[in-house]
Amino acid sequence: MAIHDPLYTLIPGTTLTNTDEEQARPRRGMTHKRQAVMRAARAVFGRVGYLGASIDMIATEAGVSTRTIYNHFESKEHLFVTVLTESSHQVAAAYEAIIQRHLGEITDLEADLIAFGRQWLRPLPEFADHFAIVRRINAEAERFPRELHEAWQEAGPLRVQHALAAQLARLSDRGLLRIEDAECAAQHFAVLITARVTSRTQLGAAPIEDAEIEKIATESVHAFLYGYLSRETPPTRET
Repeated sequence: MAIHDPLYTLIPGTTLTNTDEEQARPRRGMTHKRQAVMRAARAVFGRVGYLGASIDMIATEAGVSTRTIYNHFESKEHLFVTVLTESSHQVAAAYEAIIQRHLGEITDLEADLIAFGRQWLRPLPEFADHFAIVRRINAEAERFPRELHEAWQEAGPLRVQHALAAQLARLSDRGLLRIEDAECAAQHFAVLITARVTSRTQLGAAPIEDAEIEKIATESVHAFLYGYLSRETPPTRET
């Protein structure tokens, strides 16, 4: 996350460009075979990582020939960047929708933040392959160039952080929170919410009970509000 990864790295010589982003988005006329290749690549990259994957493995998973893959993607590097870019945008959009749904209109600040935190922590099964890739990236981070990790962060986790920061700033403007640096506050909220779950679930690989999610969300929001809740008068220090 990302914010969820306290909420990605480029293969040497490649970059995440606007062209890559456009190619990553679903387009009219995209063939079924290309979609099959993308699904297979997500599964394989999530299962064995970028370094362990091969075009032959992805072709077998997709049920297509290697020639079919090369008809759509120049190389394994290009396929990986495309898969990562597309899934990052999709996951970021899903979290942005959660932010808007729970924080777009506040009726009870604490209750709404807890509901938001609870939803934030629930797994998104439709993106299981994406988060498997993220776990692989974290595990292989030292073997990936810095550029791809930064590009992934911008496409996914930082995009979500910016969206959360914007909502927190709006709440601060309304006097509901006391925030000087909204980006810092968003990062604090994300770490409070996700750190314990990330540790207990091994970056989302293991399940977690709903009751535990509720407990963590509630305690994390209480800690966040202790630092950022608006006060009419500042607390005095005992002497």
